[in-house]
Amino acid sequence: MTINTSILDNKLALHLLNDLQHSFPIEPRPFYTISRNFPGSFFEGDIIELLSDSLGCGVLSRIGAIFPPKSVGSSTLAAMSVPSEKLSHVVAVVNSYREVNHNYLRDHFYNLWFVVAANTKQMVLNVLDDIECKTGIKPLNLPMVKEYHIDLAFKFMGEGKLCTIPSIPDCEIFYEPSVSSICREMLIAAIASGIPLVSRPFYEIGLRCGLSEFDVINQIKYWMHVGVVKRFGAVVRHHELGFRSNAMCVWKIDDVNERERIALKLSDEPSVTLCYERPPILPDWPYQLFTMIHAKSEIELRTIVADIVARNCISHIPHEILRSTQRFKQVGAQYGLQ
Repeated sequence: MTINTSILDNKLALHLLNDLQHSFPIEPRPFYTISRNFPGSFFEGDIIELLSDSLGCGVLSRIGAIFPPKSVGSSTLAAMSVPSEKLSHVVAVVNSYREVNHNYLRDHFYNLWFVVAANTKQMVLNVLDDIECKTGIKPLNLPMVKEYHIDLAFKFMGEGKLCTIPSIPDCEIFYEPSVSSICREMLIAAIASGIPLVSRPFYEIGLRCGLSEFDVINQIKYWMHVGVVKRFGAVVRHHELGFRSNAMCVWKIDDVNERERIALKLSDEPSVTLCYERPPILPDWPYQLFTMIHAKSEIELRTIVADIVARNCISHIPHEILRSTQRFKQVGAQYGLQ
């Protein structure tokens, strides 16, 4: 993918993307509000244009909802050991499923890792069975057991914020609008895939889902309040932003209490974007704790991992580092009614 270097060289645009990851106004004209809270003489149309350019060049994946595991559907992490001569065929098969939203090659015996997300557990299992049938390779099925830390946001412009969006007032009363289950499923799909970059995006979404703008906004706010939506904002592509050395670090910690203790410590590490427990599959896969680390170079990645191990005194724990060597697919999870 060719990156628009003007976006990567535009510090204001990068600050905008950075700040909107955790702070996006859920109101009728969000981009107008952003323009009023961003330094400089920006109009609503300028903000939409900057975000559209970022979307077009691949730096921005979407602006939308991040749903935590099990909140609106079912998902699993799957792994396959694919011989090099079969890799292109297997990748094409895996990528063909709309339920597959991430698919990466890693430097391990289990070299193909992908995420399957669907409305039900049975739909997820059906996809895995179908992939096995078409490829002759049985995937490891590693569903989430416990979430410790999941944050798909990246701090790539330091700690300070240029764009400060007022938070939802604590005194605001949240309620779930009375809408049909079909409309609600359509709304889940719409905000998972990303809102349109127009002046009144929630009005446009409402037209698609058979809902008023008022109900769309209040439903999203309610979901955020009760935790169905983990965050609503910009979802960036780390590879395009320069985080090209990434690894999944897995840890074998059989003692439950020790695993919990270490998971909480690793979750506090600023370089760890994901930390969760998944079931071991013996004898092939003995690891229970998974962490994701993103870095801008191989040297930086090795340094981060070494520092984490030393700082937390966990060098004695069996672990492996699975580096990402190629990205085959990265899109938002496809939940809801399409």
